[in-house]
Amino acid sequence: MKNLPMDLLRAFVTVVEFNSFTKAGDLLGRSQPAISLQINRLEGMLDETLLIRDGKNLSLSSTGESIYDYAKQILSLNDLAVSECTKSTVMGKVRLGIPSEFATILLPKIVGRFAKAYPNVTLEVNCELSKTLLSRSGKAAHDLILALQNNPLEESENLVKTDNLVWVSGPEYNAQKPPPMPLIVAPEGCIYRQRAIRVLKKIKQPWQIVYNIPDLTGIQYAIQEGLGVTVLAKSTVPENLKIIPHSQRYPDLGTVGISLLNVRKNTKNQAIDLLAEFLRTSLA
Repeated sequence: MKNLPMDLLRAFVTVVEFNSFTKAGDLLGRSQPAISLQINRLEGMLDETLLIRDGKNLSLSSTGESIYDYAKQILSLNDLAVSECTKSTVMGKVRLGIPSEFATILLPKIVGRFAKAYPNVTLEVNCELSKTLLSRSGKAAHDLILALQNNPLEESENLVKTDNLVWVSGPEYNAQKPPPMPLIVAPEGCIYRQRAIRVLKKIKQPWQIVYNIPDLTGIQYAIQEGLGVTVLAKSTVPENLKIIPHSQRYPDLGTVGISLLNVRKNTKNQAIDLLAEFLRTSLA
């Protein structure tokens, strides 16, 4: 198994991001010929053409596109490992908006690791419905927004991953209770609520909203008490709840997209850029 040198990957990513060997060399403190040699070495190791040169224009080959994504993830993890062992000089404040159901996963795990790696970066995290986060006022109030997308293909540019939607209940809930199906949902505008009602109407399954709770914690408590069922992205289901297998009564709910929007992408802010890349790498 070949080991890809970090300096070659960094040179490759920098060339792609600046679309220039010369600018990449300036940033990395190397001459243009030295950067070109590094790219050639990387292509030789992989026995693939990564960059297609057409005069002054550069473009990625199909293999180059894949390697570029991998290289960014590798460099992000490398930089994180190094930063945990050295005092980070990155400073600033980042306002992050996330869907409330992601809080139990992101805050203690992903965001927590970032905070330890970059202790001089202040994180202000706000949990709301994706619809609220993506509104004009929501975008104005945040630097980065992690949001759910009903149609992943429509947001392919910012798409981080897709996730399956699943039916969820408490551990003792009787999934075969007679209709109507008791639903515990968030208010209007919630993608999970929309998807559940849509698929139930499609199969003409009787349903009834028994609890309309804006807070995820409240939904979880109601579910734990066996008061009904809800819908969540599979990766966000708490360990104390159970996933109900698909059946004629509990139809397939399809997938949902998870997108990361850098609201300040046109401003140079290292703290925001680092958190954005860290989230993409951790969620991918």
